[in-house]
Amino acid sequence: MALKLMYITNNPEVAEIAQNYGVDRIWIDMEYKGKDERQKGLDTVKNHHTVQDIRNVRPVIKESELLVRINPWDDDHSPNEIDSVIEAGADMIMLPMWKTVAEVDKFTKFVNGRVKTTLLLETKEAVQCLDDVLSNGGFDEIHIGLNDLHLSYGLDFMFELLTNGIVDELCSKFKEFNVPYGFGGIARIGEGAVPAEEIIMEHYRLGSTRVILSRSFCNCSKITDIDEIEDTFRINMDKLNSFEKKMEKVTYEELKRNHYELDQNVESVVQKIRVNKRR
Repeated sequence: MALKLMYITNNPEVAEIAQNYGVDRIWIDMEYKGKDERQKGLDTVKNHHTVQDIRNVRPVIKESELLVRINPWDDDHSPNEIDSVIEAGADMIMLPMWKTVAEVDKFTKFVNGRVKTTLLLETKEAVQCLDDVLSNGGFDEIHIGLNDLHLSYGLDFMFELLTNGIVDELCSKFKEFNVPYGFGGIARIGEGAVPAEEIIMEHYRLGSTRVILSRSFCNCSKITDIDEIEDTFRINMDKLNSFEKKMEKVTYEELKRNHYELDQNVESVVQKIRVNKRR
């Protein structure tokens, strides 16, 4: 079970490199409404890609899929935004920050099968109405957005959601309805506040099949030379592919042991965050 990998960029050259090294989805990120306020003071990526970015990237996408995250549902603006995104060449549209069954229903009915659809589950309200959303169906897959979801629950660290049972419960529900799913993102192998290897093993334990390559995987705001970007992708994708190859023989006992170690590491990070907050 190789994970489907997603990478956010609006640069056609970078998108082509990512595709050539095995990234399954190039992600154009048009969401901006409400994001600055929600993530105020956090070191998170805030993109403001456009429909023109879709048109610019579309010609280089041959083997990967082109995923576009739109803004949260808005009766006045979402229909036009969706039409524009589809016309520009999106293969899949992601709806973020939904909180009600009605929002999901309006989204899926307006798209009406013209492209694939995925839901980004990132609010506690979405968790509360998930059973009804899953029963209604009409979408292709779902992804848990750990960053905004942990903020919605008032947690200190996004990976607490992997240790407090919430992601386990959500994944069980997705399995029940045979909906493909993923969660969060991963750093480079050997890096991350919690080691990327531990997070990947959680994907295997939970049956997740999708993950975002985080900013630290190849930070194009810091690396601007295109040859260096290609080298970064080559090196990091080789390491990731090698680690996933090992996962083909992983045992359930190893996954359980990893979950225990993850729990210890997450708790350590949380304690450091709380100490810093008190300063």
